[in-house]
This record gives sequence, structure tokens and C-alpha cells, in this order.
Amino acid sequence: MTATRGRIDKRQAILEAAFTVFAQEGYRPASVDAVATAAGVAKHTIYNHFGDKESLFRATIAALAEDAFARNLAAVDLLRLPAGPDDLADVLGKVGLRLAECYCDERSRACRRLLQAEVQNLPDLQDIVRERAADKVNEALADRFARLALAGHLRLTDPAVAAEQFGALLTAPLETRSRLGSREVPAAELAEVTQNAVQTFLRAFGNN
Repeated sequence: MTATRGRIDKRQAILEAAFTVFAQEGYRPASVDAVATAAGVAKHTIYNHFGDKESLFRATIAALAEDAFARNLAAVDLLRLPAGPDDLADVLGKVGLRLAECYCDERSRACRRLLQAEVQNLPDLQDIVRERAADKVNEALADRFARLALAGHLRLTDPAVAAEQFGALLTAPLETRSRLGSREVPAAELAEVTQNAVQTFLRAFGNN
């Protein structure tokens, strides 16, 4: 058990170091030597765990996606049935703001910058993020919207479409304001984008 725990901890340390190095230097310029130094391990240890630099990069992106999913799911979990129709905007606002904060935090922005830089050479990285994070978040959000519709708070025929639209209303303007992940979006702008998204969403799907 101790040996297994140690291997897991070492793997996690390597992934954290790899993220730091890749985010700072970019995938192509970064070296396995730099990752090994940052992780405090021997270079051959990285090869033993991941095989090569490309596999390490894929594993790093997958770990970032799984972390993003956990944080986004915690935001979606805030979407409870409101006490009344007038409370729905407040509930959606809280959820939307948390999702916006997740989308614009440094780890998420760094991940998007890495994906954008390597999309031509490693296009399947987008699939990794979609399958491990984006699709799962949309499914969870669709489930909550379906419950709201059954309770009479929303008017919709396809919860999955509503979830996709809500996400797009948040992420599209945030991607522009963050300049494709290169700029930190101030809290006031996060709140403004969220409020606009909620108002537009309720005009399309609200039951009032």
C-alpha cells in the first residue's frame, strides 16, 4: 500500500510540475529535464511513468480536464430548485458566476492557451477535454435544467440544448474578454457577463 501510494503521489507531482513547465514555456520548447527538475525526480522516472514527452503532455491535459470537471460540477451542484419563480434568476446567477470563475481561473486559461498552440499538431487533445470535462458538465447542467422544467420554472423541450446555450452565453464573451486566455478577467466583468447570460437565457427559456 505504501509503495502504491508513493507511486501515485510521485505521478501527481510530475503532472503538477509538467503543467507548470508547459504553461510557462509551451509544449514544444519545454524539456523533460525541466519537468524532472521541477518535480524533484530523475528524468528516467518520468519516462517510467509516461513513456515520452508527448504522452506526458496528453496526461497533463487529461488531468487538467478532470480537475476542471470537478470544479465545474461543484458549481452545477448549486443549481437547486428555487423557492419560487422570482428566485430563479438569483440561483442561475450564482451558478453562472461560479462557472465563469472556473472558466477564467489561471489553470483553465493556461490549458486553453496550450490547446490553441497545439491544436494543429495534436487535435485529439480537444477530444480529451471534451470527453473528460465539457460533455460531462453539460450533461450535469442538462439534468438540473430538466428538473427545473418539470417543476415549471423553465420552458424547454431539450435540456441538453438549453445547457449548451447557457454555457455558450457565458464562455463566448469570456473568451473574447480574456483575449483567448491571455488576460485575467476582472471580477466586475465576470459578474456583468454572468448577469447578461442569465437574462438572455431566461428570455429564451424562462416560464414567466
